[in-house]
Amino acid sequence: MASGASDDPLDDHAQTDGRPDDPAGGPPPDTEGAQRPAMEPGDFKTLEQFIIERQKHFPHSTGAFSRLLRDVSVAAKIVNRDMRTAGLIDIYGSTGEVNVQGEVQQKMDALAHREFVLALRRGGECCLIGSEEHAEAIPLATTGEDSDGQYIVLLDPLDGSSNIDVNVSVGTIFSIYRLPEDWTGKPTMEAALQPGTEQVAAGYVVYGSSTMLVYTTGTGGVNGFTLDPSIGEFLLSHPDISTPVEGKMYSINQAYYESWEEGLKDYVRWMQQPDAESRHPYKTRYIGSFVSDFHRNLLKGGIYMYPATKNSPSGKLRLMYEANPMAFLVEQAGGAASDGDGRILERDPQKLHERTPLFIGSREMVETAGAFLRGERELEAAGTGGETVS
Repeated sequence: MASGASDDPLDDHAQTDGRPDDPAGGPPPDTEGAQRPAMEPGDFKTLEQFIIERQKHFPHSTGAFSRLLRDVSVAAKIVNRDMRTAGLIDIYGSTGEVNVQGEVQQKMDALAHREFVLALRRGGECCLIGSEEHAEAIPLATTGEDSDGQYIVLLDPLDGSSNIDVNVSVGTIFSIYRLPEDWTGKPTMEAALQPGTEQVAAGYVVYGSSTMLVYTTGTGGVNGFTLDPSIGEFLLSHPDISTPVEGKMYSINQAYYESWEEGLKDYVRWMQQPDAESRHPYKTRYIGSFVSDFHRNLLKGGIYMYPATKNSPSGKLRLMYEANPMAFLVEQAGGAASDGDGRILERDPQKLHERTPLFIGSREMVETAGAFLRGERELEAAGTGGETVS
């Protein structure tokens, strides 16, 4: 379902297919381990300043999209505040309820969901929310000619929440679409079922040793903002993020090895084989929190894989508010994302909580994984240490 043209800032990327104009996705990343010069908070640009600056380049902008990003950042600050006091107040553990995914809901899941819904409802720019923690889409208002509520926000309010009790970093993932131009009446879930190429923005917040918001609008690259708790502002700390074309790490839960298809088994074994020329073996890094694994691989290079298994033939990650937003972002950074068969962003969604396999990260690693999965590459007989190309 195509979305209409927008006069809002940063929205002219809606005329693209979601891929960056520059395949490299921007300037090369800093050399690994390089020291950054010490800077004071006043030397950085705030998220709000950054958004307003971009808005100035669009003379017909209404500012609604900019305010929507502000609402997302405000909710993220509140969730971050509560995360930092999780060991001191009663927000550890589960609520005792099971969410629509069939998963035990954590207290922080419910809290994060509530805060994002409240922030978006108060802001007035969002007309429909889809959340991992709610079975149906949540309509916020009936849109009209005088309303700015033309945006649909899909989100995973707190990814990896089962790790909170043990102080492992977790995150929020968000995806933003425009309400289709020809839509009339109250927004419903069908309005949200658009391919990932129709996203007007996507990003995530990682709550770790520091709290960082990373987002893209499909033009202008990928930019990261670190929260300075002393002034309560997200500051531009990682401009024009570009992910390495090839990485040295892979992230996957190898406990399910026996449930994988043979092509994936071959790919993982291939990465484990010693080979000085190709810098093998690769390192395994798996936190079990999608946002955290993705964030590390985005900055350092690598691939994250959550494949289909015998018990989950459709995969486990959700297409609309996990795979699509991260795929949109990684492509803008020069990476790639696939379901093992094709480009994630081109999938036609059928339901809000649809699941998908996911292979995402450095472009060459994702392409190589796809070649193994399609049977275009395979390992030689055990013990030869090589590979053949069929």
